[in-house]
Amino acid sequence: MDLSDQLKNLFPDHKPEPSADTEDVNDLGIWMQDDPLLCKYEKRKGKPITIIEGYTGADSDFKILAKELKTMLGVGGSFKKEKIIIQGDYRDKIMSFLKDKGFKTKRVGG
Repeated sequence: MDLSDQLKNLFPDHKPEPSADTEDVNDLGIWMQDDPLLCKYEKRKGKPITIIEGYTGADSDFKILAKELKTMLGVGGSFKKEKIIIQGDYRDKIMSFLKDKGFKTKRVGG
């Protein structure tokens, strides 16, 4: 008798939820666009930053995306003037994350 059988015996009225093993591309309701997001690298005051811009959807969706990026990378950043600014040079990780989400990306600069 495995754990699921024991749980069914303890809670006969419980109906298990469908498994959410596969992550939906649009799980947070973020609007997907056809144009690529631009991923740039700059130095400000001697420190490297990564800038993501070119999103044509709502600002609230872009802020959600900024929060996801910051938590995934474990770094600081901000959302200003329709741009996501991430502290550090994380272009490769950001671009692969955005591609996994379903966005098209374009690397700008060196």
